[in-house]
Amino acid sequence: VQLVESGGGLVQPGGSLRLSCAASGFTFSSYDMSWYRQAPGKGGELVARSPSAGGITYYADSVKGRFTISRDNAKRTVYLQMNSLKPEDTAVYYCYAASTELLDSRPKYDYWGQGTQVTVSS
Repeated sequence: VQLVESGGGLVQPGGSLRLSCAASGFTFSSYDMSWYRQAPGKGGELVARSPSAGGITYYADSVKGRFTISRDNAKRTVYLQMNSLKPEDTAVYYCYAASTELLDSRPKYDYWGQGTQVTVSS
């Protein structure tokens, strides 16, 4: 199983970046796909989630209206389009896959990517 993120980098405030997460080794279309982030000295934050089928896409209040999560099941890839970036968006962004099959009320299978750094600074 692999989740490989790309697209991070340094961007000025107000700029845009598009993160990608390419998945392999599991049935991508059957998994909820999410983006988390962790800023220096802070805990992890769920940024956005794309359900496997139907359901409601979730966004953290801090990114609503600026970020958009999307997925291409044929390409086995999930994206995070980030617009109007702010310095407080600086963090390592992680891709997370969770099976809809549960065990003890938690995803039976889940996987993390290695993370990609996003730095918003002038």
